[in-house]
Amino acid sequence: MSRYFVSYYSTRLSTTMDEVIVYPIPAALYLIKNLLQYYIFAYVDAPGYQILKNLNTVSTGVLYQLILKKKLSQIQWAAFILLCAGCTTAQLNPSSDHVLQTPLQGWIMAIIMALLSGFAGVYTEAIMKKRPSRNVNVQNFWLYVFGMVFNAVAILIQDFDAVMNKGFFHGYSLITTLMILNHALSGIAVSMVMKYADNIVKVYSTSVAMLLTAVVSIFLFGFHLSLAFFLGTVVVSVSIYLHYMGKPPK
Repeated sequence: MSRYFVSYYSTRLSTTMDEVIVYPIPAALYLIKNLLQYYIFAYVDAPGYQILKNLNTVSTGVLYQLILKKKLSQIQWAAFILLCAGCTTAQLNPSSDHVLQTPLQGWIMAIIMALLSGFAGVYTEAIMKKRPSRNVNVQNFWLYVFGMVFNAVAILIQDFDAVMNKGFFHGYSLITTLMILNHALSGIAVSMVMKYADNIVKVYSTSVAMLLTAVVSIFLFGFHLSLAFFLGTVVVSVSIYLHYMGKPPK
């Protein structure tokens, strides 16, 4: 009987105001961060954006320790720095000498994005783990409900005329639909990582995914691996090893 009650509690959508009230905060933070991703391209090119995006790693580590009070060892901090260096090296374009020539506006937006991303991730992990018996899909449901509400408001403010004249699905294609599906599945996967692991694992998995994407691109798009990419991959691999070996004793 008690097992049935626990199962029912963990999967029911009805909840209390105390539980729901925490979800608008990460939903709003993710909305602002995603909007900044579009505005930042007015000041930064794609390779520069990918490099500046590595600031998320540092902000996540700092906020992870400050907010969740989980200590990282000195070896793990060194591994974090190596991770940033490895990802940056892997993304350098050897044929370009102006990848990091970013204007002040670009740096400011990149730093804001990094702080928003780090805080949103750490805060989401905190509310996911606050109720460990709660089903992760139910928690996702409430997070996405507020995300949809905030995005609807943003659409009304920014694109109301376009939506009214051309329709909400104007410009959609099969690629667009697949991208939406991919982002939805990625969001579910990330929430499970936060629920059952932590943000540090998410940071490393994102970095490894970037490297694996480049490897897959060799076969799909004829991508040529550069020396910088190879060296960056080696540094990221060393960083993962150091992070695992540097875990503080419990």
